[in-house]
Parts: sequence; structure tokens; C-alpha cells
Amino acid sequence: MLKISKYILLSCCTLITISVLAHEFWLQSNQYFFAVSEVANIRFNVGEDFTGENWKGNRNRVQQLIHYAPDNTTTDISNKLSSSEGDSLQLPITQEGTHMVIFNSTNSFIQLEAKKFNDYLIEDGLQYVFAYRKTNHELDSTGREHYQRSVKTIFQCGKATTNACAKPTSLPLDIVPETNPYQIVPNHSVTNNGGIDNTNRFRIIFKSNPLGKTLVKHWYKKIDGTFTHDDVYTNKKGWVTLLQHNGPNMVSCVYMGKNTADNKAQWQSYWASVTFEIKKGSYFNKKK
Repeated sequence: MLKISKYILLSCCTLITISVLAHEFWLQSNQYFFAVSEVANIRFNVGEDFTGENWKGNRNRVQQLIHYAPDNTTTDISNKLSSSEGDSLQLPITQEGTHMVIFNSTNSFIQLEAKKFNDYLIEDGLQYVFAYRKTNHELDSTGREHYQRSVKTIFQCGKATTNACAKPTSLPLDIVPETNPYQIVPNHSVTNNGGIDNTNRFRIIFKSNPLGKTLVKHWYKKIDGTFTHDDVYTNKKGWVTLLQHNGPNMVSCVYMGKNTADNKAQWQSYWASVTFEIKKGSYFNKKK
């Protein structure tokens, strides 16, 4: 009985650790290509390896939830979320063109023991924070952090494309594609790892300033159906070039700075992602 209890306790601790360290957060639509009058079901996902489960938040966790329509209008849609935990977003599609939804969460607080905090700093490309802790003899100190989500998803209705998704938004940490992903017509030739012979550039912007030397993770599905990611660093102007891949894609990054708002946390982080889908061949030339 004692052995079983220890096993259960160990399993629970492991699950808690996995939950705490599952940093990726993204908006995932039930599909990325729509017809007018269809409804997008957008989930708020948290997890790793581009697979996850619905978040535990609700309307109270929203700072921004905005729909960018093809006619260049923006609408606050936070009232479409309820107070129910883990709610998803139901968005009727009424216009042809490229749609985008952005979400910025309120702050959450996390506290990690020193080693786990240091490990995650290295894993997520936050070496400058690690270096600060080392210089200031804080590597043995508990990591105390406020964090918020700064994410968006881009999807397409019909053949017409519009360009709001290729412009900076009001998100504090923003991943901006240079070209609307749905304006890139993929070639029919596909590389060995599933990539298409087309690229797109993305710019990482924090509060209107480009972020150089920032780790960007590009998540996509391989030919065998499993998900993987590439790690690429931005140049000094905040740009990164990524190979397009068939199926759903996610580009993600994180920025962390000193917290000056209170004494509870030493650090403030922002976790960004953008999701979209690339289809092999010309989607826009297909007969409807």
C-alpha cells in the first residue's frame, strides 16, 4: 500500500512538472479554409510539440480578443467567450478574404525552483536572463515570473486575400509575416522532410521594436504525421526566414524582461505564437 501511495505521489508530481513546463500556447481553428456562412471553432490550446489540450481560462483572462476582418475592420469579440472554464471561440465567417484573431491574456504567476527555472531559460533561448542570473549570483535562487500570452491565428475564406495579417497588431509581442501565408502558392515539389519549396519571412516585434537574436520555433507536421520543429534565430532587424510546410504551421517565440510592476515576480515574460495552414498545390486554383 505504501509503495502504491509513493507511486501515485510521484506520478502526480511528474504531471504537475509537465503542466508547469508546457509553455506553448496557441489558437487552433477546427479548419483554416472556410466558405462564407461557416463558423470557425477556435480553441485556446496549451501544451508541447504542437499537440495540447484546451486551456483552463475564461473571459476573465482576456486583455485583448480581436477579430481582424477582410474589410480592415477590427472587432472586440471577448464577449463571445463565457465565464466557463476552458471555453472556446465560435466565430461566424461572413466575409470572403483573410481573417485573423489575436488574443492577449492577463498576467499569470509562476514560481519554479532554481534548476528548473535555469533549464527552461536555456531551452527557450533566454540565455540573456540566464547570464543576468549568473552575473548577479542568482542561479541558486527561485525563479519568480509573471507571464502572459500574445497569440494569433490566420485563416482564409474563399479566394480573395487581404493583408491585415501582414501588419503589426496591438499585441505586446507580435510575430508578423512579411507575406500573407495564403498568398504564397506552394509548389508541387516537396522536400524529403515535408517542406515545400517556398519560404516566408517573419518579423518579431516587442512593443513596436524589432527583436534581434531571438529564438523562434517553427512547428509543423512531418510526412509520417508526427510534429517537429526547427529552431532559428532572428537577425539584428528581427527577421527570420522559414521554409513553408504542408498542413498546420505554428511559429512561436518568447521574450522576458525585468518586472518592475510589483515585488511578487522578478521577471515578466510574453509568449507569442501564430498559426496558419499551408496546402500543397494551388488552393486558389481549385474548382469550388
